[in-house]
Amino acid sequence: MSRPIIAILRGLDPSDAVDVGQALIATGIDKIEVPLNSPDPLISIEALAKTCGDQALIGAGTVLTADQVEAVHSVGGKLIVSPNCDVEVIARTVALGMESWPGIYTPTEAFAALTAGATGLKLFPGVMAGPSGLAALRPVLPKGALVYAVGGAGPENFGEWIKAGADGFGIGSALFKPGMSVDEIGDRARQIVAAYDEAAG
Repeated sequence: MSRPIIAILRGLDPSDAVDVGQALIATGIDKIEVPLNSPDPLISIEALAKTCGDQALIGAGTVLTADQVEAVHSVGGKLIVSPNCDVEVIARTVALGMESWPGIYTPTEAFAALTAGATGLKLFPGVMAGPSGLAALRPVLPKGALVYAVGGAGPENFGEWIKAGADGFGIGSALFKPGMSVDEIGDRARQIVAAYDEAAG
């Protein structure tokens, strides 16, 4: 069963990419981003897309330019996540048939992203907005607009965020840090999935 959780694998080494990806998918986390400020990220994304692309949505995070969108697309990535709202990045992502999750923090950014065709919104940094910030933003967003909280959202507060209107989450260091064993990543993923399932009811 798929969960609305994006695994953020910042710092992933290409040699670990497939093993880590398979460990995550086995727990029910099947949306995976490799931030572009990781070592050789396109190599990791290509390996994941080839090996796990039929089971998971694979792509890149920290995508800042339309050229980077093209590069991710060229290696089989289908997910583009950004820390910011850049309408050129969103438009190129959508034109290539990929999922677009730009970072937003204000209503202005949220509506600019949605108008440009974003698949969903990444509320970032979530720790600054907090569940109360999302609860205030949610009533003005179009019905059906998806919002994932990223940064400051995790197993300890999934319930608060869901109550405030979060549709899902991006999870980074609580799930993965460079140097962790595949077993530890799998254990953390299982704990995060269990916490999500409990909070989501």
